Amino acid sequence: MIIGLTGSIASGKSTISSLLRKKGYPIVDADEIARLVVEPGTAVIEEIRRTFGQEVIRADGSLHRERLGQLVFGNGKNRKKLNTIIHPAIRTEMLRQRDKHISNGANTIIMDIPLLFESKLQSFVDKILVVTVTPEVQKERLIARNGLTEKEANDRINAQFSLEIKEAGADAVINNNGTIEESEIQLEAILKKWNVNRSASSE
Repeated sequence: MIIGLTGSIASGKSTISSLLRKKGYPIVDADEIARLVVEPGTAVIEEIRRTFGQEVIRADGSLHRERLGQLVFGNGKNRKKLNTIIHPAIRTEMLRQRDKHISNGANTIIMDIPLLFESKLQSFVDKILVVTVTPEVQKERLIARNGLTEKEANDRINAQFSLEIKEAGADAVINNNGTIEESEIQLEAILKKWNVNRSASSE
């Protein structure tokens, strides 16, 4: 079974992903892959430089994420340009990793995809698990975690589909307003309901 794990910024999806990793399930991490495809010297980072300018590239050739973020968040046109550059490379690597886990005999694979709905990647997975919180908790956690102003937090939240939309498209939902222990209980119940095979391979 291929499980698509998603949520929105500061909803706690990474917490659930970590729990699944500890339980032995192989994880295809879209965020990790997104960092991989923009390493210095890649075709992707060169295209970003051509599109957004040298200012978004550090002296060592790495991506200046803060400067790029300033150009992208709150600017739909720039965000679309960036997505057009990086998404094909991310998708290709995600499928490569997924297929490698399958060939290694994994019974269940977790595809951790923050923008699963936004990128229309539902066809990549068999089941969709959404990690959600209330809008109030989401904003509070984001401001506290990233040291953002309320406007900056709102811009980042509004750059994604609402959690309400994602919940409507989910096969199961974890309410992450409480403790990690409470979320883990919900996770265990979902895995049991889906009859997920625990002999997962992490090779």
